[in-house]
Amino acid sequence: MLGIAMLLVLGSGFIHSVWNLYTKRSRNKNVFLWYCQLIAVFAFLPWTILELDAVRWTGSAAALLAASMVLHGLYVLLLAAVYSIGDLSQVYPIMRGTSPLLVPLLGVFVLGETLSSIGWAGVALIVLGIVLVSDIRPGRSGGSSSRAPLLALAVGVCIAGYIIVDKKALEYIPAIVLNEASNIGNLLALSTVALRSGDMRAEWSANRNVIVLGGILAPAGYLLFLFALTLAPVALLAPMREIGTVFGAVLGVWVLRESQGRRRIWTSLLITAGVIVLGIWGGA
Repeated sequence: MLGIAMLLVLGSGFIHSVWNLYTKRSRNKNVFLWYCQLIAVFAFLPWTILELDAVRWTGSAAALLAASMVLHGLYVLLLAAVYSIGDLSQVYPIMRGTSPLLVPLLGVFVLGETLSSIGWAGVALIVLGIVLVSDIRPGRSGGSSSRAPLLALAVGVCIAGYIIVDKKALEYIPAIVLNEASNIGNLLALSTVALRSGDMRAEWSANRNVIVLGGILAPAGYLLFLFALTLAPVALLAPMREIGTVFGAVLGVWVLRESQGRRRIWTSLLITAGVIVLGIWGGA
């Protein structure tokens, strides 16, 4: 079962990087993501209806579902913002590296847990990779060099939050229902800014085919991860998913022709190595 779970997670990471590439290439990120969520809601609705009877409706289930929708909604808004100003090959590794870094550090400093010396080495690799790929240089005018990395860090915080919440929610709610709830949360969060943008028709005309594909890929990738979480511990699987960090950097450099290609690919490998070390050998 562990082997199947790891294959699902690797597939999830690749799919996630591909639809992030589509998002980066879109004209209006808020509108593009709104359309993707709309497609996803309708595409997965029949399956969701079939699974509703399996939901264990309790107060805890409702609270976790609401928290998941809020966190996913905030995540997608920040995602649109970060791709409006940052390169895929820069911000994607930061986003994907932040969440697996935060969870164990919170365990150490808030819950009194411990990390092994190898685990701390993994932390150091992640932090070093994030610092190097951020490329924040004092003296740049307007602080523009720091805005995209800081937004990417905020996205990573949201990812850490919804992974923890969703893992707990799976005790009450089937993966497909939870995934559909996050699609609805994303759609609601994006609605105001997207519908008021005036770009609805232009975005659809320019990217309708990619929107339909992205609307399937985005929830499908996370759905694979949710299914994997039912087969193996999140502490083991979450780090493996971050191989998508390298996929995202490579796509940004090779497909979008973004600058600093060699540097960003190496730093994404550094972050990924740190995540894997921390996730697998970090326990004291």
